Amino acid sequence: MKIQPALISFAIFVVVLAILPICLALTGNANLLIPHFWGMFAYITGLTFLIVIAILFTQKINPENYAQVFLAGTVFKILACLAFMVIFLLKNKVEKGVFAGNFFYLYFLNTAFEVYVLLRNLRNQNLK
Repeated sequence: MKIQPALISFAIFVVVLAILPICLALTGNANLLIPHFWGMFAYITGLTFLIVIAILFTQKINPENYAQVFLAGTVFKILACLAFMVIFLLKNKVEKGVFAGNFFYLYFLNTAFEVYVLLRNLRNQNLK
């Protein structure tokens, strides 16, 4: 996968991911979003963006290390998200169920996008 189509796919993914929270805020169900939801959205989405870029550059420069970079990026992302979660919960009083729903909504869908990029890249390698 080339970098430009991956960036376009990522931009589309981010817009689709933001639709549900925007709809919740506009329909008066903002109580289902934590107070600093968009900060968490930017943080997790930014981590995903950095990992996708690292994976794509690694594929171009050294395809043999592709899987290791993906795994290292995933481990870094989960540790960074856990650190974010601890700091966020210590500084803000939020309803834990709403926080868990918001966090897992963002984390798992971003991780699913990473896996999609991985599988798409591996499929392209097998076709060559």
